[in-house]
Amino acid sequence: MPTPRRLRRAALPLAATALLAAAVTACTSSGGSGGSGGDQRLKVALAFPPAQAMSPYGDDAVTLSRLAVVEGLTRLDRDGEAEPALATSWKRDGDRAWLFTIRPDTVFQDGTKLDAAAVVRSLAAAQQASPKPRVLSDTTLTPTAEGADTVRITTKDADPLLPQRLANPSLSVLSAGAYAKSGAKVDPAGHATGPFTLAEVNGAVSATLERNDTYWGAKAKAPGVDVKFVADGTARANALRTKDVDVAEYVPISQASLLGDGLVHEFPSARTNGLSLNTGRGVFADPAMRAAARAAIDPKALVDGVYEGRADTAQGLLGPGVPWAADLRTAPTGRAKAATPAEVRKTPEIVLATYTNRPELPEVATVVQQQLEKSGFTVKQVVRDYAQMEADALAGKYDGFIQARNTLLDTADPVSYLASDFTCDGSFNITQLCAKPVDTAVDKAAALADTDARHKAEMTAEAAILGSDALVPLVHERFVQGYDDARVQGVALDPMERTLITADTRIG
Repeated sequence: MPTPRRLRRAALPLAATALLAAAVTACTSSGGSGGSGGDQRLKVALAFPPAQAMSPYGDDAVTLSRLAVVEGLTRLDRDGEAEPALATSWKRDGDRAWLFTIRPDTVFQDGTKLDAAAVVRSLAAAQQASPKPRVLSDTTLTPTAEGADTVRITTKDADPLLPQRLANPSLSVLSAGAYAKSGAKVDPAGHATGPFTLAEVNGAVSATLERNDTYWGAKAKAPGVDVKFVADGTARANALRTKDVDVAEYVPISQASLLGDGLVHEFPSARTNGLSLNTGRGVFADPAMRAAARAAIDPKALVDGVYEGRADTAQGLLGPGVPWAADLRTAPTGRAKAATPAEVRKTPEIVLATYTNRPELPEVATVVQQQLEKSGFTVKQVVRDYAQMEADALAGKYDGFIQARNTLLDTADPVSYLASDFTCDGSFNITQLCAKPVDTAVDKAAALADTDARHKAEMTAEAAILGSDALVPLVHERFVQGYDDARVQGVALDPMERTLITADTRIG
């Protein structure tokens, strides 16, 4: 039986907690606030260090977006609809082409001018990146300049979601300087258009942002941001409690009640935590073994025990953060019969992996391990920082991988998530799933322009994916962000996780 969560928390040595807090204090004290009120620099603790040296073609792109460094042709409103950003307007031109008008008199942070050629260069670079950004896993973009201020974008197939797709941080527009070093990673530092300029990145430790005084929109109210990457959730919470940071993302559930309502801000998300099973090799290449693993898991025990009720039991891939999904959900299709306990006990040891950056996940892994072992599996755990695990997870080196995945992150519509994570050519296919019924269902959904019809088709695809048992949904998270609402203003609480620090974020 797992140790009760509150006893585990109480058992943490006070000296260890003090050391964690001291470590963050040491990291954050060097930035300096300077001035008072709106003149103060922001101090921010982020959970995930750069995994690809701040390349815009992986998860680091989201970090750049959350820090208001990068922008694309469009952005998303609260309902997930596209609105103008670096493009002021757009229109469809036939089935597969769109025309975008570029915002005039806009400059990059290095002083060079934004024009159609710059947009074409950035989109072409994203299309050619390896690995391909998840948002492009189900399409191909061909951009061409038509004059200085118009870009034509042609897609492989009809793409009714292209304006939403172009709001993805991996499709941000950067100046020529970002691509200047042949063979090197794309460098967004000083080459983007957002209200803050990425001035310095100190490996996986810290980053420094300065206000972009040439920004085309409202200027940032804070003069800069000092960012520390702090994987330990308790350390982030302690730094917030002691005011060593102004904003701490992803406060651990175990710390939320200790911090109190003034520092904790909980809101629904589109994030589903799930157990990805490796369908390509090993024990879970057998559908019957995947079915046995799915039958062994009790998600409610995770909600009640690990998440202390601050999460929802997963009913499918899409949770409360996708409000239309529940009414359209259908039963999984094509599920295999589960292997018997005797058959399970004959299988080799499986490797169950997760990462430390989300503090609940190691506890989830421990409970899942116990549930699997109770059903006859022999389980070995691997738990490390996410940056050290992503490549191995994508290469299929684990039998099971527990991750937290925002299902609306790529295009604000789950079809991109379904394509990138579960189709044969998906660029984020940790499950290694390649099943014709799934590919067919996802392709059908992606081609539909009518929103209601597309949603129904997406739920058909969900039923096919769940029927394969490639992923066992566990819980739907609720976001818990930390900041003192009596002194910090303008923090974005975004269910899609694209924004956190904005031009309006400030002290006082």
